[in-house]
Amino acid sequence: MLKKLSIGLLTLALAAPALADGDADKGEKVFRKCKACHAVGENAKNKVGPTLNGIIGAAAGANADFKYSDALTAMAADGLIWDEESMTAYLTKPKEFMEGTKMSFAGLRKEDDIENVIAYLATFN
Repeated sequence: MLKKLSIGLLTLALAAPALADGDADKGEKVFRKCKACHAVGENAKNKVGPTLNGIIGAAAGANADFKYSDALTAMAADGLIWDEESMTAYLTKPKEFMEGTKMSFAGLRKEDDIENVIAYLATFN
């Protein structure tokens, strides 16, 4: 039984997506810039932007209780997944990544900040 459990855990660890070399604790500080519009955690509620629980690896537009922009809805219909690559591009320059997005945030300038906030968001998956 223990051997099966160890093999199962090893398989799960190897199959899990490797996230950027981000620091979730530092990402929590970066996320303060996002808190005016987004929430995470057990009691998170939609604000101007949707809650971000479970966002990393999720299909875009998956929050049924949020009214997304036409731009996001179109990209979601085309199969956009919020993986590390797409989330990095979006957080760098949201309006460049998704023309017509409702998100007014200009983006994060520092690569480390992006990696850290992605690592932080991943803790809510």
